[in-house]
Amino acid sequence: MDPLQCLNVEAEETRCGHDNGEVSNNNSCGKTVSPGPGEHPLQYNYTFWYSRRSPSRPASTQNYEQNIRRIGTVSSVEQFWKFYSHLVHPGDLSGPSDFHLFKEGIKPMWEDECNRSGGKWIIRLRKGLASRFWENMILAMVGEQFMVGEEICGAVVSIRFQEDFLSIWNRTSSDQTTTSRIRDTLRRVLNLPASTIMEYKTHNDSLRDNSSFRNMKMSH
Repeated sequence: MDPLQCLNVEAEETRCGHDNGEVSNNNSCGKTVSPGPGEHPLQYNYTFWYSRRSPSRPASTQNYEQNIRRIGTVSSVEQFWKFYSHLVHPGDLSGPSDFHLFKEGIKPMWEDECNRSGGKWIIRLRKGLASRFWENMILAMVGEQFMVGEEICGAVVSIRFQEDFLSIWNRTSSDQTTTSRIRDTLRRVLNLPASTIMEYKTHNDSLRDNSSFRNMKMSH
């Protein structure tokens, strides 16, 4: 099922981007939406993105940009739920596919100016858990539960054939105090067992080996 087909007319009102699936090289949308009368504003606007990768094509930045699509921006609690409730659950996607939720103006790419000095915490999930964990993680993110100022850039759920991945991206990989706080908050909001292995990878390392999930550093 195409996740974009699950948006109704109301959700479509928050769309921003190009109907042909191309992603521009700048944030041409600006601050595209604002809370309606009586709505509860989020601290930041957030944009949903979707990408599907072809296993037969070699990974490259160009291929990635061609396969990623901006599908909508939200600025209030009410807009978030209206939009989110009409998207396919990640667990119902066929791999390899990704949902991304990033602050408006930040593209979910390692090379983006806001991401290039950062990294991400990664959690490996057995099949069947992605939808619930994704929802809990993004609710914590848009609800500002991480308490690290502007460090959080966005979150990704990656559906693959054998296992799934959650990741949360931050701006400054060298700030160990901040990355540790993000890790500990993630453990708490997802209610992860103490034995759960979390892995941190800088975007520089991802660029070097052209992979999000190879050669990660593990942390209990």
